[in-house]
Amino acid sequence: MTHPAATDPSAPPPPEAVGPLTRSLSVLRELSTGGGRRSVGDLVRDTGLARSTVDRVLSTLTRLGYVRTEGRDAVLAPRLLELGNAYLAASEFPDRLGPLADRLADELDESVSLAVPDGDGVRFVHQATRRRAMSLAFRIGDLLPAERGAPGALFADGWDEADWQRWRARRAADPTDASFPAVPPRHPEDEAAGAAADADFVARVATARTAGWSLDDQLIEPGLVAVAVPVRDADGRPVCALSVVSHTSRLTADALPGAVLPRLRATVSAMEDALRAPRDGPASEAAPGPSHATWMRASKQELGPEFVESIARGLITLTAFGTGRAALPLTAVAEATGLARATARRALITLAHLGYLTTDGKLFRPTPKVLELGFAHLAGLTLPDIALPHLASLVERVHDSASMAVLAGDDIQYVARVPTVRIMSVNITLGTRFPAYPTSMGRVLLAGLPPAERSARLARLRPEPLTRHTVTDPERLGALLEEAHSAGYALVDEELEEGLRSLAVPVHDRTGRVVAAVNVSTHAARSTPDEARETLLPALRSAAADIEADLWVAGRYARIPVR
Repeated sequence: MTHPAATDPSAPPPPEAVGPLTRSLSVLRELSTGGGRRSVGDLVRDTGLARSTVDRVLSTLTRLGYVRTEGRDAVLAPRLLELGNAYLAASEFPDRLGPLADRLADELDESVSLAVPDGDGVRFVHQATRRRAMSLAFRIGDLLPAERGAPGALFADGWDEADWQRWRARRAADPTDASFPAVPPRHPEDEAAGAAADADFVARVATARTAGWSLDDQLIEPGLVAVAVPVRDADGRPVCALSVVSHTSRLTADALPGAVLPRLRATVSAMEDALRAPRDGPASEAAPGPSHATWMRASKQELGPEFVESIARGLITLTAFGTGRAALPLTAVAEATGLARATARRALITLAHLGYLTTDGKLFRPTPKVLELGFAHLAGLTLPDIALPHLASLVERVHDSASMAVLAGDDIQYVARVPTVRIMSVNITLGTRFPAYPTSMGRVLLAGLPPAERSARLARLRPEPLTRHTVTDPERLGALLEEAHSAGYALVDEELEEGLRSLAVPVHDRTGRVVAAVNVSTHAARSTPDEARETLLPALRSAAADIEADLWVAGRYARIPVR
């Protein structure tokens, strides 16, 4: 099996390497290993870059939408996921194999994972987890040492001597697995027994070669057991591994293979058929090149030296890959991004040197290492996490409190809120529930339901007058919901509480389904309803659009909880 990186990233960079691109990736890596947030001072210290260089890198990444600043901290932003999405789409593993993994998880009622080799580690590309007190907590993009898990022994069977040497060097330099934050660190007694553990891994590789499957008997942490089977491409090469993960409270390591292997092997067979089948539909479209060029010129004109074009060009290069575009020649990358061939070539060479691409000299392919750029952290965000920065910007713009809510039965439940400071303000805590029918967010959420479900909810409602303005007539409520559906917003005036006016708009997911609502609440005495629409609605719609844009990127391969 070929090592994922075409070159050794620790080797001196080639003459064509783009220095600013290399430096920006080092900043993104530090942010990623720091849990998605680092102070600028820490980034300067840990990257060894000058403060002015870090400032320009962060300014450029902020313009790209990959980072935002909060006080003295730099924070990874959801749009960065588009880089990892490009690799996942190019691999087609989540799209082609993910539904089969989900079905297996449902059949077995156990967690199921898809993983790919990444150097001497294993990186997850799909997870179908069961929600239990003791359950799998890994995320898409998380990296595990090859020796600590079931898939690693399957992939190591194809290592050459150079791969084994790299593995031994890593084990010697990092005996506690500190460079793998996704796994619990080894205990001191484990470190002392490192030689025996390494010999055990070599033996497990040989056993997996003979058996055709691999067992993880609590190698990651006590109680966690797993069985993995390789998924092979048309040439017979193992390109990923399918694992079923359980806990010893349900199945012991001895019992797990007998319980799951028949269904696991059947699913692998279906996956191999899926990989060999012709791809349905056209390749996903790359963003048109000229728009990139126009955007970069405008960014440079606005930000001047704080916008480093070579960083933007290099990172945009990764987005040229996707569904039906797993391997591209230089010309195709240049056309997809609108970059000059020479510019695209230097970016590709830099990315290949750093291990984010591999090449045979003609075609370039993204590698799983792209997922190290914040994917695991960002894929773990909830919808409120995504919404909060945009709600804060909305509050700064309109100077009134802003909230997000979701449906909870016939109520709404507040899941995110940014208050404003006023003598008279609306005080609501997270988790608060109100009936949906007399609230602006409730009406937007009810209006977003399929017509049959909306009618069924209205039929069982027993509205009560909470104020003298509350609409309780079912027919009138139905008309208001239809109006909210057509207009794309709802304004509720003093129906929940005297003096309280609220304006809300929906938030849609990638499928167009309304999953949440955002609102601005204000005191009715400050303006008329028409004035509230005129001053608040554009800002509210803009905030919702920004949340949806982030949710569109974040929800492509990750499941984003709404609360």
